[in-house]
Amino acid sequence: MEELAEQAGITVRTLRFYRERKLIPPPRREGRIAWYDDTHLARLRTISALLERGHTLNGIAELAEAFDHGRDVGELLGLGEPTEETPVRLSPEELADVFAGQATGENLAAALDLGYLGTDGGEIVHVSRRLLDVSAALVREGIPLANVLTAARRVREHTEALAELFTTLVLTGDRTHEDLQRLRPLAKSVVEAELSLSLDRRLRDRRAPRKGPDTRPGDQDEAAQSS
Repeated sequence: MEELAEQAGITVRTLRFYRERKLIPPPRREGRIAWYDDTHLARLRTISALLERGHTLNGIAELAEAFDHGRDVGELLGLGEPTEETPVRLSPEELADVFAGQATGENLAAALDLGYLGTDGGEIVHVSRRLLDVSAALVREGIPLANVLTAARRVREHTEALAELFTTLVLTGDRTHEDLQRLRPLAKSVVEAELSLSLDRRLRDRRAPRKGPDTRPGDQDEAAQSS
């Protein structure tokens, strides 16, 4: 314990306090000897970095709990399975910076539950660079991360249904899973085009002037000409 505290730049008393708050995992014990390793040191350095970024100990405890109960990276990515997405490795501090202080325990737990995040030792792995970048961009636009994750869950429900629809369409007759892999760009093109058209319709609906109860049929044309 003394060696760990010294390397982490904290006091033994602080280390004991962190253990009591379950901010670090318990040591490996051999008889009466408690052994700490690099995982514990990395966690202590993470705690110090998050405290410097303004996180509270309660918030860090929530993050630690979600982090400790998260799926490992092998389960997240499905080792050996084909994917077009590029995973991203992040430290807990980097994740906190990406989401501007909104990487709370609750949001982290939601992202873990969605399968966006997994753990690998002292690192966090995000399943997709594209999803990470989009989520961060939406947060920078002022949309709360909790709302982004709620929307992501609904998107997941729709995309699962679309994937099942396309799989059923393709895997008929003697077609194989290799054919499904080969034709997947067609499914992506259909979804992208349909989403683009749907957004067009939403934009037209919001731009279209609305008729009030006392509006005469020619009033809107006159207003448009005068403007």
